[in-house]
Amino acid sequence: MLIFDAHLDLAWNAVEWNRDLELPIEEVRLFEKQYTDIVPGDCTITYPEMQRGNLGLVVATLLPRLHRKEKPLTFYQSRESAYAASYGQLAYYRSMTAKGVLKPLPTGAAVAKHCNVWQEFLKGNGERPPIGYVLSMEGAPPILFPEQVDEWYAAGLRIVGPAHYGPNEYCHGTGSFGGLTADGKQLLKEMDRVGLLLDATHLADESFWEALDIYTGPVLASHHNCRSLVPGDRQLTDEQIKALAERGAVIGAAFDNWMLLPGFKKYVTPPEDVLLSRVVDHIEHVCQLTGSVRHSGIGTDLDGGFGREQSPGDLNTIADVQRIATILSDRGFSDDDINRIMHQNFVDFFVKHLPSV
Repeated sequence: MLIFDAHLDLAWNAVEWNRDLELPIEEVRLFEKQYTDIVPGDCTITYPEMQRGNLGLVVATLLPRLHRKEKPLTFYQSRESAYAASYGQLAYYRSMTAKGVLKPLPTGAAVAKHCNVWQEFLKGNGERPPIGYVLSMEGAPPILFPEQVDEWYAAGLRIVGPAHYGPNEYCHGTGSFGGLTADGKQLLKEMDRVGLLLDATHLADESFWEALDIYTGPVLASHHNCRSLVPGDRQLTDEQIKALAERGAVIGAAFDNWMLLPGFKKYVTPPEDVLLSRVVDHIEHVCQLTGSVRHSGIGTDLDGGFGREQSPGDLNTIADVQRIATILSDRGFSDDDINRIMHQNFVDFFVKHLPSV
């Protein structure tokens, strides 16, 4: 089955973690075994594993974050540094595009066409296509000033998630409390003007509600789970889920264990306590709350700063995301509903809301 994963930090893994994602995953893991104090656990993503798992379309990020043990050093100290780092990640995507590994999907027509190419391949027609990606930014500090969205849009950016962890120049994110700054309010207006989509992921509650009031365009939540199942401000409340559904959003279920099991502790909680079925619990909750399967999708965030040690115990690589379809089927979801959750909801969202050409 074709999968659309709405959140992968591919360039960050390649540039900041210094991973060659074109290698077989066993080679990457073996190489990184030498560096146990730097790498948290076995990685789950390489391009061969994505291809094996039929992850044909993804949202790929520009992530202005460093991997440092000291928390203050994980964030760039200036917008200029974040800007430079994100352009370096953009250069990586462009180089992978030149090699034919990745394919940018900046328009709705491109998303629809690439989805059809993959569907034909899965029927046995043609060669395996590249992995198509819609370009997103997780955390807005690389945008030097709100009006600079024009430059980023011209560079191929199509989605902005203003928040990540903590406060930044535009808003408050996970683990912090507060609303939008003056620049943040202006940023949302500029995003509306140029046609950048809003990713509500990581927005602190006050920033979330202010953003939905100010921004009038299409909204998604690329990698979010449900606060009623796992408490914490990183998760969406039922009220937020309903508000997103009213805006036509699709919510991608995340695979990070601490977002799946209350009280999860890395290296302590037994792997069998957090299985892929818990991802489906969150998908099912969104479907029941909104009365429709049309607002649920996949947004794994795999290798988003963690590895197998913080991923479901029955997931070895990202190719195992295919198992979600089986679990959904076992719970009584129809084939059409499963197709929608695994890829079609996000395909439809981007076909509708990205520029037509």
